[in-house]
This record gives sequence, C-alpha cells and structure tokens, in this order.
Amino acid sequence: MLAGNSSTSFAQSWPIMEPTVLSLLRQQNVSHDQWHDLFLHVHKVCLWDPNGAQSLKSKLEEEISKFISQAQQRVVQHSEDSALLKAYISEWTKFFEQCVYLPQPFNQLEVSLSGKSGSSTAHHTSRKAQEDSIVKKLMLDTWNKTIFNDIKERLQNSAMKLVHSERNGEAFDSQLVIGVRESYVNLCSEAEDKLKIYREHFERAYIEATEAFYSNKAPAYLDENGVQNYMIYAEEKLKEEEQRGNRYLETRQESMSMQTLRDTCVDILVKKFREQILVECPNMIKQNETKKLELMFKLMDRVGTDGVNPMLESLENHIFDAGIADMMAAAKTITTDSEKYVERLLDLFNRFSLLVKEAFNDDARFMTSRDKAYRRVVNDLSIFCLELPVKSSGANVRCQPESKCPELLANYCDMLLRKTNISKRLTSDDIDAKLASVILVLKYVSNKDVFMKYHKAHLTRRLILGTSADDDKEERMVEQLREVGMPADYVNKLQRMFQDIKVSDDLNHRFKLDARNNNEPTAESLNIKILNDGAWSRASDKVTVSLPVELEDYIPKVEAFYKRMHTGRKLQWQHLYSNGTLTLTNEVGKVELEVTTFQMAVLLSWNQRPKDRISYEALRLSTQLPDSELRRTVWSLIAFPKMKKQVLLCEPEIKKHQEIDDSTLFWVNQQFCIVTKGNKVLHKGKVNLIGRLQLSTEKSKNEDNEGIVRLRELRVQEAIVKIMKMRKTVTNAALQTELVDILRNMFQPSRKMIKEMIEWLIEHKYMMRDENDINSFVYLA
Repeated sequence: MLAGNSSTSFAQSWPIMEPTVLSLLRQQNVSHDQWHDLFLHVHKVCLWDPNGAQSLKSKLEEEISKFISQAQQRVVQHSEDSALLKAYISEWTKFFEQCVYLPQPFNQLEVSLSGKSGSSTAHHTSRKAQEDSIVKKLMLDTWNKTIFNDIKERLQNSAMKLVHSERNGEAFDSQLVIGVRESYVNLCSEAEDKLKIYREHFERAYIEATEAFYSNKAPAYLDENGVQNYMIYAEEKLKEEEQRGNRYLETRQESMSMQTLRDTCVDILVKKFREQILVECPNMIKQNETKKLELMFKLMDRVGTDGVNPMLESLENHIFDAGIADMMAAAKTITTDSEKYVERLLDLFNRFSLLVKEAFNDDARFMTSRDKAYRRVVNDLSIFCLELPVKSSGANVRCQPESKCPELLANYCDMLLRKTNISKRLTSDDIDAKLASVILVLKYVSNKDVFMKYHKAHLTRRLILGTSADDDKEERMVEQLREVGMPADYVNKLQRMFQDIKVSDDLNHRFKLDARNNNEPTAESLNIKILNDGAWSRASDKVTVSLPVELEDYIPKVEAFYKRMHTGRKLQWQHLYSNGTLTLTNEVGKVELEVTTFQMAVLLSWNQRPKDRISYEALRLSTQLPDSELRRTVWSLIAFPKMKKQVLLCEPEIKKHQEIDDSTLFWVNQQFCIVTKGNKVLHKGKVNLIGRLQLSTEKSKNEDNEGIVRLRELRVQEAIVKIMKMRKTVTNAALQTELVDILRNMFQPSRKMIKEMIEWLIEHKYMMRDENDINSFVYLA
C-alpha cells in the first residue's frame, strides 16, 4: 500500500492553496504556476489525507462565505434603487464568472466526496461536470443563503419599480433589470429545476407587477375613451408587453414565462372586458367596419373560444338576416326571373366573402360561419318554396316544403346553355364564369336531387329541340356536376344522353339518304330523333293527338327503315317532343311559325277554312288532344308573351286558360304580323311559338315531384342496406348519423322518411331489430 507523507496533509497544503483561492474569488491575477500548484495540492490532499476532502470542503465553504459577506456589505450600503441594482449586478457578475473558474481545480474533491474513482474522471472538465460540480453548487448555495435571501425583496421591488417607470414612459438603463433577471436564472443549483428560484421570485414578481399596473389603468381608459379606442389601446399594450417580456423575462424553451405573461395580459386587458367589447360586434358587422372588426378579432382570438364564438354567432346571424332581408326586398323580381335570383345570391356570397376576408383574414372558423349562414339563406322558404307530394295510406299529403333554389338554378343554367338573348350577348368566358357561379351556389343547396331532376328536363329539351348554344359547354357542365358531388349514376345518365343524340343524328342522315334513293324528296324536310326510351321519356309524356296527314304518312316509313336497321326493337312515338314549321299567309303577308306538334294540330284545323270561327269543342274533336293540353296549347296561341299581335283571336275575351269553355270561339287573326320594337310592321319573317311549353304537361310536373320523392326513398333504402351490410349490427342513432352523412350531397332525409324506409326494409327481410336491444338493428344476408 501507498501512504501519504506530511507534505500531503490538509494542514500543510491549505496555507499554500489559500492565497490562490482568495485571488480567484477576488478576480485577481493568478500565475500559471499557482494555477497548476492548486490542481496538484487538491489532488494530493484528496488522495492521501483521509480527512482531506471533507476538511478542504469546509475550509472552502468558510472562505466563500467570508467573501460573499464582504460583497453583501458593499451592496447594502446603497439605498437608492438604481445604485443598489448596479452594485448587486456588479458583485454578482464577478462572482458568477468565478463559478466557472474556481471549481475547475477541485474536480478531484468532487470525485472523493462522491465516492467515484478513476483518474480520467478526476480530470474530466466538460461543461456538464462544471455545472454539476460540488464547488459550484457550494458557491451558488452560499450566495443564495447569505446575500440573496437578505436583499431579494429589495432587488425585486427595485427592478419592478424600474419596469413600472418604463410603462409610464420614463427612461432608464434596462440592463439593470436584465442583470437582476440573470442572477435569478443562474442562482439555482438544483439539476432537476434550474429555473426554480427565477420562477418563484422574479417571474412571480414581474407578473404580479404587470397585473397590478393594468388593473388600475385599463378600466379607467375604457371608461374615458370607449370600447373602440380601448381596443386600440389594448392591442398596443399587448404588443408592448410582448416586447418588454422578451427583454426582461427568461425566454428559453423550458421557461414558460412568456406564455404566463401573455395569459396574464390577455386576462387583465381583454378577457376582463370581453362582454363590453363584444357588445359592439353586431353593429360593427352591420356597418361593415372591417378594420375595427379585424382588431376585435385579434383581441378575442387571444381569449380563445369564449371570445371568438360570440363573434362567429354575430357574423352568422348578420349574414342570414341581411341575406333574407335583401332577398325579400327583391322578391318581386327574383321570383319571376331566375337570372336576377342567382345574381342576387352571388352578390350576397361575394359581399359576405369580402367581409370575412377583410375583417377576419379568411379565418377558417369565420368562413365556416359564412357557409352555415349562406346555406340557410339558399335553403330558406320565406320567399318561395317547392312542395313535394308523397303518398301515405292511399291519400296524397304534402311533405315539409323545401327551397325552390335548385329549380331556379336549373332554369338559370338553361338560360345560359340554350340559344337565348342572354347567351348570345355574353362571351364564352362570361358564360363559363356564370356557370361556375351556379356550381358555387349549388354546393350550398340541401336538396340537390331537385336540381338534378330539373336540369335533366332542361337538357332533354335543349338536345331534342337542338337549342344548345355550345355542345362543349353542355358536356363540361355535366363534368362539373360530378365534381360537386352529384351521384355517378345520375352524371353517367346525362352523358349517355349526349351519346344518344350523336347516334340519332347518324340514323337521321341514313334515313334521308334512304329517302333520296327511293325518290322521296319531301323527306329532306323531316328530321327524326330515335332515342333510348328509358333515359329520355316518362309514362306521362304519352299524349294522344290527331297528326296532320303529311306526318301520319311518314310514320310507317320511319318504322320500316328502323326495323331494317335494328330487328327486335320497337319505336314509341312521343308527339309531345315533336315540333315543326308552318307558313301562315294572310292579308298582311307571309310568316313562318315554329310550333309544337300540338300547336300545329290546332292551327291546321283552319287549313281548309281559313276565315271560319271554330268552337273549343270542335277543336277538341279535330285534334283529339286531352282537355288540359288543348287549353294550354290554345292559350299559347292567343296570349303568347312579348307578342304585340296574336296568331288566334277569341270570343268572348278571356284572361286565363281556365276560362275557356266549349262554346268559346277562335279564329285566325288575318292582321297577324311581326311588329318590331319601333312599331314597324314586317310582311315577312319567322316567329318561334314553342317557347317554354314544349316537353312539359300538367301530369308530368306532378310526376316529376313524385319522382323526386320516390328516388329519395330508393336512395335512403340503398344507403341503409349499404351501412347494414358493412356494420352487420348498428344502433339506431349511429345508423341515422351515417345515413345523413352518405346522403348529404343529394338531400337531407327527414326523420319520418328514415323511419318508414327502415320499417319497409324490416318488412322485406333486409334487416331486423336486435332481440336484446330494440334500438339496434341486425343485417340479414
């Protein structure tokens, strides 16, 4: 074994070590030899003197305490705040620098006291070793117990007084507060929580001082200057405190000081006055004061949901109220003009979108509120509604009314896609933009299936009559319907209609070629459309009519031609879809009339007796038209809109088609002619009398509405089966939630309809109620 000699004892070594230790504490120069000798003596004492390590620690603690007591005396002799802080910071700065250097020679002391071994450990001088060293902890703990505990209240109060002065606009040396903060941050020697002293003393004092300052200032400013000026004040102070906190508080990631400060400032400057500020919100929205709203939103967003939710509610209520008021004010126009209606809706959407952008920076929460309110406006029933009939217990009853918006949107699309004055005066880009706007509005429509039904009817009319303004736009519109979430089977059916027309055009070309080969030149004036019955027609479209001889003669020829092309197929003639051109010659001149087949049948009743008066009863016998269709057809010839002179005249005078009776007399107007807007009479020309009459009957309108309801029932059944097949067992609540989610792009199913369809599926063995839980259903494979 090795044994130490007298030169390695603590008593012999300390007198040699002491001057160097005191020089280091006092920041005096230490030579290289002295520094090296200190390492050597510490090493010898700790290794060779059995009590050397403990004695060395005690003596070191004694010298550190003496030094700190002297520093304390130099600090406390200052009574003025700034002087006190300067003295303390000066002493602390020097002392903390030595907390880095003094522990380095005493690494072996830490090894000996902790029971560690190994020379490599003894010479380990990494940053972590210095931070965790016993000597550094001893220095910091002694400073904490000696000087800090005695004057920390004075330090905090002095620092907070300076911050208070800065808040009042007075200038001072900010490094004083920063220096105090640094001492609090670095003073704690606990490895687990190095910011404990800072957080328990400096941070707490800073937060309390901030709260106390604004608790007095904020209410007074609000009372004197009002809410709107106070919001500007609050925003300025929040920014100031953010900047001030970044200077005076610890901003390391593990410190939560800045978040605590923000929360405190928001509580005292905003949250405390939340209700008073929010009272102004509805009026600001109404007055479109976007700058003030933007400021209010910034403040309330700091508060959280309690601040933002009332603003969301105010915005939603305003959009709905303003939207409905605007629509009601224009009710006379928009109920009769689908273009004005859609433009009004788009104007509302653009106006409210601009408000959300300028006031709330397109925040997702406010965009959602806009969408909710706009959806309510679009689907509102205040101005007009569509009532869909459903059958229950053998009797017709009316279901809950729905918005007529999808029907009007379909009408507007028809105006843009059909050859009309609107589509003619607009450029191609303008039409594309307006169709895109229709798609935008359609996204907010709840009962999209109604739009589907009417859009298909209009498309049918345009394709059959050949009135589409642009075939490419027609097909692009169908693709956009797919993108907006329309069911694939619906979109596919529309696309098949385009294919049908192309096939029909090819058949028509072959028919004319065949007629020429058979020396039948009159067939050149005949255009046939042979279409898929399932995709185009309804049972109610079959209307009997006595056709002119010229048309009757061609029916067998067309059928014979088609049988040669396709064996096993049968043609069904839909005269409701047909139209043609007649030439009317009278005392004024010659006019070509584009008419429906029904109008043609009526007008040809005067072919052999042009100046006779014919009763309504006689017209019914000659045309074989049903009463309802004959009335509407005759009315279109005696009261055609926008015509200054009508084709037919009647006696007695009637104001609506319901007033026609069997004895009402009709005759051809021999003075009929085309009159321009400048009242100029044209002796030749062409007039289109087809108008909006074609392709619709009273019966088919009812069938359309009933078809919508029936399709909804089928969609609900289909969706329930899909859910049940996937889930096998599901509760009633879960089933209804998933069902609404699946169908939301088409319509909103009513509770009554869901219940009826569930009962139907149970009755037909698609599903059953769970025997152990009446509110659950089980799928039957």
